[in-house]
Amino acid sequence: MKKKTIKKPYVIIRTYSAGVHCGTLENRKGKEVTLSNARRVWYWNGAKTLHEMSQNGVAVTSKISQSVPEITLTEAIEILPCSTKAQVIMEQSIWA
Repeated sequence: MKKKTIKKPYVIIRTYSAGVHCGTLENRKGKEVTLSNARRVWYWNGAKTLHEMSQNGVAVTSKISQSVPEITLTEAIEILPCSTKAQVIMEQSIWA
């Protein structure tokens, strides 16, 4: 019998004091979340809110950092699952 693989969600996290991050949600315990392939969203265009960003992505003029293998954020106050469309755009956006 094959073991079923559960796809982990790609999310946007808004924190209390560390800004906005996006990546694959690995773990959540209360306000502490761990993301893999995590990126900091420094500045964005093409979406008025994080809600819109989570559904439609961002414009190419946005500033999203290079990814790090993992980050633990200790003060997550908002977790927004991303659409496939938004995930593809967010993963391809690189702050140059």
